Amino acid sequence: MANSKRFYITTPIYYPSADLHIGHTYCTVATDVMARYKRQRGFDVMFLTGVDEHGLKIETAAAKEGLEPKEFLDRIVAGILDMWKLMNISYDRFIRTTDDYHVKAVQKIFRELYERGAIYKGKYVGKYCVPCESFWTETQLENGKCPDCGRDVQDAEEEAYFFKQSEYGERILELYERQQDFLTPKSRINEMVNNFIKPGLEDICVSRTSFKWGIPVDFDAGHVVYVWVDALFNYMTALGYMNDAHNDLEHYWPADVHFVGKEIVRFHSILWPAMLMALELPLPKQVYGHGWLTIDGQKIGKSLGNAVDPYVFAERYSVDALRYFLMREFAFGQDGDFTWERMLTRINSDLANNLGNLVARTLAMQDKYGIASDADKTAPEFRTLMSETCAEFDAQMEKFAFQSALQAVFGALDRTNKYVDETTPWTLAKDESKRGELETVINTLRFAIEIAAYLLTPFMPDTAAQIQAQLNGAERAALFPRIDVKKELEYLTQNG
Repeated sequence: MANSKRFYITTPIYYPSADLHIGHTYCTVATDVMARYKRQRGFDVMFLTGVDEHGLKIETAAAKEGLEPKEFLDRIVAGILDMWKLMNISYDRFIRTTDDYHVKAVQKIFRELYERGAIYKGKYVGKYCVPCESFWTETQLENGKCPDCGRDVQDAEEEAYFFKQSEYGERILELYERQQDFLTPKSRINEMVNNFIKPGLEDICVSRTSFKWGIPVDFDAGHVVYVWVDALFNYMTALGYMNDAHNDLEHYWPADVHFVGKEIVRFHSILWPAMLMALELPLPKQVYGHGWLTIDGQKIGKSLGNAVDPYVFAERYSVDALRYFLMREFAFGQDGDFTWERMLTRINSDLANNLGNLVARTLAMQDKYGIASDADKTAPEFRTLMSETCAEFDAQMEKFAFQSALQAVFGALDRTNKYVDETTPWTLAKDESKRGELETVINTLRFAIEIAAYLLTPFMPDTAAQIQAQLNGAERAALFPRIDVKKELEYLTQNG
């Protein structure tokens, strides 16, 4: 039986890019935040991420470097793992679609779909976007280009197997109606219905014969499995579906939520449930299609020449500052326009002036006035405030509204900073008869900081640990030194 206190969350498995940028970190940091939050609340969490390693674009990229695809991939995947280590990503399992157990499982899955009559052999004639690994009809193109990435498509004509996706339009609509939160935010449902389902779902090509780098169809030589069939089933093969490498499918499936970028929502909310329906398997509980990080309205990407290097950011301002900025500055379900100035201003206002300054002031006064820690000496107003803050934080986190959750915490910190100015502990310290009031003020500040640090742990795990250590007597150090914005902008313009 499924454990009600278990939580299975996934990122999409990523295309293995050698040029990692800040956009790659966005979804993974959000997934990590949610996984840490659920663990903190006592859930048995499985956080899955990985790499999607098959397809024509991999074969082409490897050939350009004179390498075999696997040799090319091994080098790049090492870089991805280094990035997740840098960003403090606490994944529980990492899958590569070249892993033997996954390859064999996908071959079994493809065969079963065929034997159930969900797949048939035919000929594909249409358009194909290599970077997106997406098939398109002429009517779906925008100005003759891929509607997802805006790049050129190529003519494709080859023998192929097709999945009977056209048969599942009504069932997908019923799914959206029956399971209201299957696809969120709600705007994503409108996109899927109006752009794909209402115009009429078409059968989708699920094998290729024009290149070799893919999982071979084991009953028809020359065919390799289409990457999106291969990639989507990672969510189950990584738990042991159709293989014995893992054995926790029954415990964790169905997934509680797949976090995916909006450009691949159609695969996750149409093709994925349709294939699961064909196999009579339980569907994931939710697909959340988040927005993009953009610069001047354009999606961040190396090919567009607007990528931001997370290593520069993390080394200069800390990983936690980057994690915080990504989750605080932008509403997760919407696009967010990145600028260095926004980032520096946010670090100064929230992390240096608000959080960092409050911790420093509180500990300095505690030391100067010799105030002992006593949790019982907390102003009732702040017990209420922090209790309400915790409730609001939890409510927003359950909706994946990370920005709103952080707003609740920093709203409480704003109030706490004002409390310092209202009570003027430096004045109280001059009057021995007000010693009790002074102790209440300092302990109230400690209380608010401790609760805030607890809530911030999923977002800024290292910072939260540093705050707790300092509260417990560790050496004092500035959490986030104030930034000279003008000077930093000059540096980042040249190096970012």
